[in-house]
Amino acid sequence: MTTDALFRIDGLVKRFGGLLATDHVTLAIAPGEVHALIGPNGAGKTTLIHQITGLLKPDAGRLWLAGRDITALADHQRVAAGLSRCFQVTRVFARNTVQDNLVLALQAHAGSSLRFFAPRTREAGLYAQARELAARVGLDQVLSREAGTLPHGAQRTLDVALALAAKPRLLLLDEPMAGMGPEESARMVELIESLRGNDGERCAVLLVEHDMDAVFRLADRVTVLVQGRVLTTGTVDAVRADARVQAVYLGAEDIATEPAP
Repeated sequence: MTTDALFRIDGLVKRFGGLLATDHVTLAIAPGEVHALIGPNGAGKTTLIHQITGLLKPDAGRLWLAGRDITALADHQRVAAGLSRCFQVTRVFARNTVQDNLVLALQAHAGSSLRFFAPRTREAGLYAQARELAARVGLDQVLSREAGTLPHGAQRTLDVALALAAKPRLLLLDEPMAGMGPEESARMVELIESLRGNDGERCAVLLVEHDMDAVFRLADRVTVLVQGRVLTTGTVDAVRADARVQAVYLGAEDIATEPAP
């Protein structure tokens, strides 16, 4: 296990009756890294994600973020600790403008900055932050549009922006390219690429995605999950050349995974 990891999972286990859905999963994500989690349908990715975000409690194992054990924290406490998530289904306030969506997300992270009975327009600082965030993700030209009227790709981008409003140290993106056309996917790839690195506005990314072209372009490292266990973790080139990974995506069975610790 990498000692300087920003995020670590140590021996995570989740059972549903006789089904071992997460089988001693261990992985580490470095600061500023884009780490992809891939695997065939039924591999256990969703179960693992729910444990990372706090929607499911593991039966064994620990999770660490920036040196802090977050295993027992509720989902909202994990957000406060620096973990944000975008779901497979876009979650925006469809009848509110893009600007209002961003202001609400920024206010939620800041706490009680919006004064009771005070017009939101007086909160100049929040609105300035909203404009900066919109520019960062490429939505500065549609601030006055109702979120629900945006194209699908722009709504997904807004969803990412809402997660970024919490200033996460680790951003979990759950199939961000789902339902997108080639042009929208390309813009999302560019946005994710802009997030990596170690300067103050950037964060590590855990990317769950079925678009292998996007995965291989974006990821610094890839973890392959099969039947609830880690098959392998490595660089894009190493994973792409792994005969076991190729067999998984060709439908082979009884693939030997890495032994549980």
